[in-house]
Amino acid sequence: MLAIRMQRKGRAHYPTYRIVVQESQRHPLSGRVVAEVGNYNPATKALTLDKAAVEKYLSNGAQPSSRVAFILKKNGVKLPKWYKEPNAKKAEAKHADKLRKNQPKEESAPEEPVVEETPAEETQE
Repeated sequence: MLAIRMQRKGRAHYPTYRIVVQESQRHPLSGRVVAEVGNYNPATKALTLDKAAVEKYLSNGAQPSSRVAFILKKNGVKLPKWYKEPNAKKAEAKHADKLRKNQPKEESAPEEPVVEETPAEETQE
C-alpha cells in the first residue's frame, strides 16, 4: 500500500519537508520513494505541489498522512470519499478537582479600620 507523507530534510533547527509517495511499510527516511509530489517549508509556509500527480495517487488508493491531508485540503485538492479524518484530540486534566481554578474561593473577613493613637503627652497640652 502506498502512503503520501512528509519526509524531513534541511538542516538542524530549520526543517523543510518533501511530500513523497512511498510504501507505507518503509520508514520515511529510508530513501526508497515512488515519487516526489511537492515540497513544504514551515518557516515560510511555502508550498509547491503537483496536484495532478497527487490526485492520480489518491485515486489509485494512496493513503495520505493526517498532516499531508490537512495541507492538501487547504490547497484545494479533493480527498477521496474513503478518507477518514482523524479524531480531534481533547485535552483533559487528569485531576481536574485539584486545579486551583476549581477550588472554592476563600472568603476574607472585612478588615477593621486602624485607629492611630496619639501619645498621652500630646493630648494633654
